[in-house]
Amino acid sequence: MPCRAARRLYKTLGRRGCFLAILGTGKTCWGVSFLVAPPGDRGLKLLTQLCDLRHWSWLWIICGLITFGSAVVRVGRDWFGFAAAIIPPTVWALAYTHAVITGDYSRGGFVALWYLTSHVGVILWAATVPEYSVPRVPRPARRGKAA
Repeated sequence: MPCRAARRLYKTLGRRGCFLAILGTGKTCWGVSFLVAPPGDRGLKLLTQLCDLRHWSWLWIICGLITFGSAVVRVGRDWFGFAAAIIPPTVWALAYTHAVITGDYSRGGFVALWYLTSHVGVILWAATVPEYSVPRVPRPARRGKAA
């Protein structure tokens, strides 16, 4: 029974929807972690000059919920989820890049590259993946027994 439910959910969501659901859950959880126990602001002074990291956590949470909600939207209209998914890691990458340029956090360049490759790059790639793959090659017909 659980396998049937999982197959039905996968069929409903499709490949892109599954990706958006997983990504949205992850971004929401990441945002909640900033809300519950915010880390140090090392490298994020550009953001913390505007407001506290607890406030910035809502960017992750809201974008994560939008991304998750876009999982059930029809292909072609799910672009909104991919766009929402890109926003938080791009903001963080910009903040870390700014920290490197100003000399506040020398390691920030590596963190910025990590956000740009493992987050933004993967999201941009997944947005181009088609929902339907090439169909399987049909099996040749079996030969019947002569009567």
